[in-house]
Amino acid sequence: MTVHAEDEMDDDDLRVLDVERAVLVGRIVDRQRDARTREWKYVVRGQDLDGNAVGVVGKLSSAGRLVIITTYRE
Repeated sequence: MTVHAEDEMDDDDLRVLDVERAVLVGRIVDRQRDARTREWKYVVRGQDLDGNAVGVVGKLSSAGRLVIITTYRE
């Protein structure tokens, strides 16, 4: 998880478990190519533990792991 994503989580009062649930039960709603790095980013819409809508933007690292770029409440 990036520092930016952690800051956004704090701003929106989200916990790690909220973001984890959003990714696990959510859907990929958009795929975007980063203009600078040309890497694909994925926008996921899901729900936090309380059932509220949450957005998560992430990408796959070269090691095949998900890197959370940002999070937000919808």
